[in-house]
Amino acid sequence: EAVVAAGVRRFLFSSSAAVYGVPDVDLITEETPCLPINPYGETKLTGEWLVRATGKAHGLSTACLRYFNVAGAAAPELADTGVFNIVPMMFERLTHGEAPRIFGDDYPTPDGTCIRDYIHVADLAEAHLAVARRLDETGAGDLTLNVGRGEGVSVRELADVIGEVTGSGLKPVVEPRRAGDAPKAVASAARITGELGWTARRSVREMVESAWEGWCLHHPGARP
Repeated sequence: EAVVAAGVRRFLFSSSAAVYGVPDVDLITEETPCLPINPYGETKLTGEWLVRATGKAHGLSTACLRYFNVAGAAAPELADTGVFNIVPMMFERLTHGEAPRIFGDDYPTPDGTCIRDYIHVADLAEAHLAVARRLDETGAGDLTLNVGRGEGVSVRELADVIGEVTGSGLKPVVEPRRAGDAPKAVASAARITGELGWTARRSVREMVESAWEGWCLHHPGARP
């Protein structure tokens, strides 16, 4: 209602890969059934429905962007200081001289740990700009797009990169699985690349390096 009252004509909604739940597929496409398993995924899916319904009812151009695992920092001062995602969680433990944790190493994956699709926050921002330009050019639209690199990285592989970047000699410790963790969640980026010509450019190492620089700015005693 606020969007309509303000005369907004184009609306981008920040959705999430959490809308898919735990699909048993190699690559998650936008047609993969949405079966969220937690309140976060359910509210994101509800948000998508509301955005599309509002767009159809009032002639808005809309886009729902389903983010995969966002990491990195566009600039050190903009780094995420919260400890809610895997990269800062590992940083926090290393800062306190504790080994990073891996939850489960008996999944049906090459090294037994969960596989995820990580995307640099700067790539994510550029994806938003590409979508906004498309909505400006067409004047109409109802887009639903995965935003990921289309490449899987295991938790153990990520921990290895973090160890290299931080210079820590602490090896990860394995703890029991967490409920609800899918063995693998990797995006198909074919639609966003095909429709917008957008492709993620930054590597997982660049994500970790930029995140570590920002972490150290906010935690001066973090470097070993």
